[in-house]
Amino acid sequence: MKSITTKQLEEAIKNGEHVNIIDVRENEEVAEGIIPSAEHISLGNIPHALDYFNKDEHYYIICRSGGRSAAACEFLTENGYNVTNVEGGMLAWEGETIKGK
Repeated sequence: MKSITTKQLEEAIKNGEHVNIIDVRENEEVAEGIIPSAEHISLGNIPHALDYFNKDEHYYIICRSGGRSAAACEFLTENGYNVTNVEGGMLAWEGETIKGK
């Protein structure tokens, strides 16, 4: 499984790179803060949201600490999607966040 650190992801964002970030935490976790450009699809909804993903795009998957995002990455990879797990998750994220919905 491919992985990236939160610092590397933050640098990519600061450098203006196009990044697709999917936050797989639960609603109450996201309400506390989410990366501004991230989309929220909770882990349990990933199997039902495959139409959202484009196999020609690359996605960074993040959760609270890295466990749920790793599970999402495993599932998405098995289904032919190009994904990278964000190590350490939001606990390690030091970049900007906004209040989630």
